[in-house]
Amino acid sequence: MTGKPYLTGHYTPAVDETTATRLTVEGILPPELTGRLIRNSHNPKPGITPTHWFKGSGMVHGIRLRDGHAEWYRNRWVHTPALDGAPYMTDAGPDLTASTAGTHVIEHAGRLLALCEANFPFELTRDLDTVGAYDFNGRLRSAMTAHPKTDPVTGELHFFGSSPLPPFLTYYVADAKGEITHSAEIPGATASLKHDFAITRHHVVFVEGSVTFDPNEHSGIPYGWRDDQPARIGVMPRGPQGAGKIRWFPIAPGNILHTANAYEDAQGRIVLEGPTVDREGFHLSWNWWVGAPGRSTEPNARSRTRRWTIDLVAVTVDERTIDDLAVEFPTLNDEFIGAEHRYQYAVSFPDHHGFGGYGIVKYDRLTGDRRVHEVGDARLPSEAVYVPAAGATNEDDGYLLTVVSDLKQDASQLLVLNASRLDPVATVHLPRRVTAGIHGSWIPDAALDGNQN
Repeated sequence: MTGKPYLTGHYTPAVDETTATRLTVEGILPPELTGRLIRNSHNPKPGITPTHWFKGSGMVHGIRLRDGHAEWYRNRWVHTPALDGAPYMTDAGPDLTASTAGTHVIEHAGRLLALCEANFPFELTRDLDTVGAYDFNGRLRSAMTAHPKTDPVTGELHFFGSSPLPPFLTYYVADAKGEITHSAEIPGATASLKHDFAITRHHVVFVEGSVTFDPNEHSGIPYGWRDDQPARIGVMPRGPQGAGKIRWFPIAPGNILHTANAYEDAQGRIVLEGPTVDREGFHLSWNWWVGAPGRSTEPNARSRTRRWTIDLVAVTVDERTIDDLAVEFPTLNDEFIGAEHRYQYAVSFPDHHGFGGYGIVKYDRLTGDRRVHEVGDARLPSEAVYVPAAGATNEDDGYLLTVVSDLKQDASQLLVLNASRLDPVATVHLPRRVTAGIHGSWIPDAALDGNQN
């Protein structure tokens, strides 16, 4: 087995596709959990060692829950041209179908889409088989971010395509039926890495950090830290004419991969939060991602939650680190996307060597309270996906779903936590240890009604 950190330990790839039914459940699964938790992961085929963690082929893992039962687990590679070795660059230019499709899985307008930010999305069936590349009926002209945002009020899907070459940033809106209704190239954008973004009720918020295109980077992901790359936040009004009105606000050097949320406060200021790294933190993480000597033991070293408050009238940005715990993969109740929220969640990572220190974190932004559910020695949780409880009245009336990798038992479980108290509700035992991975979604059955795939 290779010593690359993204192919060992919690990240050891699955070697085949399997299906298991009638999974063992401890505790009681709430009946409103009727649907599918689908997780993505970078999972190269046996014998293949990618040059970067992000280059590993996508494998989706699904857990089907219904009426208090765990009906099945299955895992499938996303069968893209890249899975069989097709190159991204061809004589005719980039092949946007040659995707790893290994970063995220979402549902929109009844379609399941596996995402990787350098390519087109790939559509999946409800049983996780691959349908093929999806380009929104020819309206998608660029790659698509792995982190689109669904507006909970309008049902619109907001997303962008980022490129190290012009046009650097293209913004899209698809309506609730899945049709792209608007797209625009964003003026003033640079080759800075843009992995995620945010929306508010009235604005779109882009972040350009200190990591930008580097033609001398040979890992296959052509980006690196540059001190002379200005870090900025771009604020753009939503609507067809918004691109021409974007404003860029300088911020301190750093890099943000994932935003927690953004909203307009009572004073009309825009508040944005998310885990951020400094120069040293980025290099530690990057060394892990490429398997460089002297690497960090963690893929998210020194990633701490930061808050930016942007005053559009005074043209100022107040920015501060609001927590010293190393975290990543922030989530929240999706009904609060673009609106002021009280609670957000994340995965905690240790700042030291060895096992331990992993957990699910809950932040109360009103009181400043931080609570951590530690998952135990040699156990690593995945991103915590929030699902509302039946008849929920409070923002945190719901459940957090996380897949835990257990090295000592060489096993995995789906852990269902009460989102209010962070205590376990149920545990579903999975038939194999699931590769520690990236992002996923809870897809209720109703979201797929009418889609025959």
